[in-house]
Amino acid sequence: MNKVNFKPGTLLSPLPLVMASLGESPEEYNIITIAWTGIINSEPPMTYLSIRPSRHSHKILLKTGEFVINLTPASLAKEADYCGVRSGRDENKFETQGLTPIPGLIVKAPLIEECPINLECRVIQVLNYPSHDMFVAEILKVHADETLLDPQGRLMFEKAGLLCYSHGEYYGLTAQALGFFGFSVMKPKTQKRKAGKKTR
Repeated sequence: MNKVNFKPGTLLSPLPLVMASLGESPEEYNIITIAWTGIINSEPPMTYLSIRPSRHSHKILLKTGEFVINLTPASLAKEADYCGVRSGRDENKFETQGLTPIPGLIVKAPLIEECPINLECRVIQVLNYPSHDMFVAEILKVHADETLLDPQGRLMFEKAGLLCYSHGEYYGLTAQALGFFGFSVMKPKTQKRKAGKKTR
């Protein structure tokens, strides 16, 4: 298969599409849509947001050092897009987009009630790069809608209908699972046991 060469670029794809909420008071609350985020450590759990210094949220984060990552469902694609292109300097995006801020348990930044999973985060380091600053943060608390839990208490991400971002386009994560971590080396006996659980 022949390959076509491109100049260096940010072509890692797909990426998570989240709405980050921040601010310490209702007057300061803001939402910024972010695709440049991810997990960078497991113990303690750590994440990041990469934000241009020109963005209104950048100034808020430098002051407060706290934010909430709200995993965004496909049903909020339009609101997520809006919160990514409009500035919180000019409007309260919670109000204009009909979204509900609710208090977290640890940080002062609000959760977005309409998002099924929310991660409360506190910044522990800011790394400066030419175009963006990376706000490295510890995940302090996770919230999830009760409807996403199975009878054993497992969080069913596949039921959340989350969004992802791929080079300027939004996509819903609707595909069937193709496997799970470790399935390629699983013993036949374990395969049989897991298959039995799925058919119950």
